[in-house]
Amino acid sequence: MLRSPIVAGRTARLWGVFGLAASPAVRFGRQQHGGLGSPSEGQYDRLYRGHIPTSPLQKALLAVGSGVAALQDPYRHDMVAVLGETTGHLALMKLRDRMKSDPEGCSILTERPRIRLSSLDVSRMSALPEGSLGREYLRFLDDNRVTPDTRAEVKFVDDEELAYVMQRYREVHDLMHTLLGMPTNMLGEVAVKWFEAAQTGLPMCILGAALGPLRLSTSRMQKLVTSLGPWALRSGWQARCVLSVFYERRWEQSLDSLREELHIEAPPLTLRATGTAAPAES
Repeated sequence: MLRSPIVAGRTARLWGVFGLAASPAVRFGRQQHGGLGSPSEGQYDRLYRGHIPTSPLQKALLAVGSGVAALQDPYRHDMVAVLGETTGHLALMKLRDRMKSDPEGCSILTERPRIRLSSLDVSRMSALPEGSLGREYLRFLDDNRVTPDTRAEVKFVDDEELAYVMQRYREVHDLMHTLLGMPTNMLGEVAVKWFEAAQTGLPMCILGAALGPLRLSTSRMQKLVTSLGPWALRSGWQARCVLSVFYERRWEQSLDSLREELHIEAPPLTLRATGTAAPAES
């Protein structure tokens, strides 16, 4: 998803308000991100490509500002991203430790795979059997008109390994939609946020899970409270760490068997991308 000049302008003004636009560290981060910085300039600040060092006060201001912007418009993915990075340190440490305690998760931390269109063998995945993870993931991307390439790069996490954990969380978000059978409409997003809140403990997910329902209609709120919400929370609490799954090596696996392995229950409702719902087939 390309950012419009209006959205880009708003984001730039937000950085300016919090004293980041003119910061030498930010200028250095931008130069490195664009490959323009010299190796000696601000080298001590660079933890990873695109990193923008910020003080605790700047992080707090960014968290408040991005939180307000995200509440006004939940589809401001740039603001949601900033909120997650500036509030998620403790949760990211716990997620990193869970990944390290899992052999598959440890391999992910070591190999650092990225889920991008350029890293996917789309032709092979599209030839997989119906019901396989790879085929259903491509179907989700096509039905909801999304792409993994729209996921923002991490900037404000001041630890290189934790920055990768946050990046991995973003890039498997669409796979969470696929595993849970949830589209990207508001009800589907809220259900996924309830799952992610229970699963990750990220403050951004908890905030989205708490406030997202306020934007639902009465009928959709009823579906969330009576069916989707309890299912999402229960699955999130009991599921294996979803960041510790090497999805790139499991495209051939059936979606049902992966759900069973991860202790994720099948969805109680089948939501269509248009937002309508029907009882799930038994």
